[in-house]
Amino acid sequence: MSKENYNAYKNAQAQFDSVAKKIGLDEAICDLLRQPLREYHFSIPVKMDDGTSKVFRGYRIQHNDARGPAKGGIRFHPDETVDTIRALSMWMTWKCAVVDIPLGGGKGGVVCDPRVLSEREQEQICRGYVRQLARNVGPIQDVPAPDVMTNAKHMLWMLDEYEAIHGAKYPGFITGKPVGMGGSLGRTEATGYGVIFVLREALKELAIDITKTTAAIQGFGNVAQYAAELYTKLGGKVIAVSCWDNNDKTAYTYKKLDGIDVDVLMSITDRFGCIDKDKARELGYEILPGDAWLEQDVDILIPAALENQITAENVNKISSQVKVIAEAANGPTTPDADKVLNERKVFVIPDFLANAGGVTCSYFEQVQCNMNYYWEKDEVMQKLDTKMTAAFKAVYDLAVNKEFNMRDAAYVISINRVAEAVKKRGWL
Repeated sequence: MSKENYNAYKNAQAQFDSVAKKIGLDEAICDLLRQPLREYHFSIPVKMDDGTSKVFRGYRIQHNDARGPAKGGIRFHPDETVDTIRALSMWMTWKCAVVDIPLGGGKGGVVCDPRVLSEREQEQICRGYVRQLARNVGPIQDVPAPDVMTNAKHMLWMLDEYEAIHGAKYPGFITGKPVGMGGSLGRTEATGYGVIFVLREALKELAIDITKTTAAIQGFGNVAQYAAELYTKLGGKVIAVSCWDNNDKTAYTYKKLDGIDVDVLMSITDRFGCIDKDKARELGYEILPGDAWLEQDVDILIPAALENQITAENVNKISSQVKVIAEAANGPTTPDADKVLNERKVFVIPDFLANAGGVTCSYFEQVQCNMNYYWEKDEVMQKLDTKMTAAFKAVYDLAVNKEFNMRDAAYVISINRVAEAVKKRGWL
């Protein structure tokens, strides 16, 4: 597939345009919401460990902040593009709106590969990123968080740099921090668990017993690991996991028909979600091509990697047994593939609903930081379950009443909430 054909930003705009037309959204509001309010593009010069210097490209894009400060992760990826970040910032706006938290959408990224960078080099990128943005982000402006290939350590470096620049403590500036340093209990599990909370509710509505279901997952990073953990705790069986192999520079699918043991598989997985192929083989896993996860005879597919993974070219490889797709990744399904899935009546839980557990718990972390009072883990997880369940039910009820698919129903709720905020503020 070509990047031109599957441009994430164009896909995000196409999804928005389709729903805006259905609900008769005002033309001026359409023009405002189909593109970011503001963008920051900058360079981050870094002195490398070998004495050479290298310049990394960084971005922060704030799509809309009518409902509250912008919120969204920072990803480090060698193939990062500004259009991907634009799309992700837009999806963050809808994500915050669909779970009804008072935040807007933002996203950031640096074109780099942390897998080949030392800790010192990564720290310099983190601090350089904040130095470029210190006047344009903050707890009441724009609150970043971890994303692909960033983690709590990166967030703490960024917080430390921000506080050094501003000369005060601002723990609410960034979320996804280590527990004990302003982080929230439950944040590590939040996105993956949120996926399964809404999947659980979907299966109830579809009268499907979760204990009789099987699933295949793409990705085995943080989101996929905790989604697999909770899904198996609820009685489901994961039979296949696909992930990137950093040594071979390709993806593989690890299959075990009697079900994977999540704890065992995590024990042979590195911090980037790459499974040790030789150890997996010793444990009895069948090793298949990277895209084989999509073709398994399972009830549930959980794409939990990157955008544009289910496309017109591979959507027809999905087994007729598949009943539900829970989009744990951002933008994993292209609009043309979405049409095919709708025709086949596959129940798709859209990304900005399915994976909203992460931003919801980030919001909880921000609230706790600003109060300087932290909740116990059980309280965090209960609040997360309540929020995710309520969001799912609102979307599902609208989908049933208006005969929308779940993606359109989620968009209708989100777009209407953001458009209402725009109008009430008198922007248009």
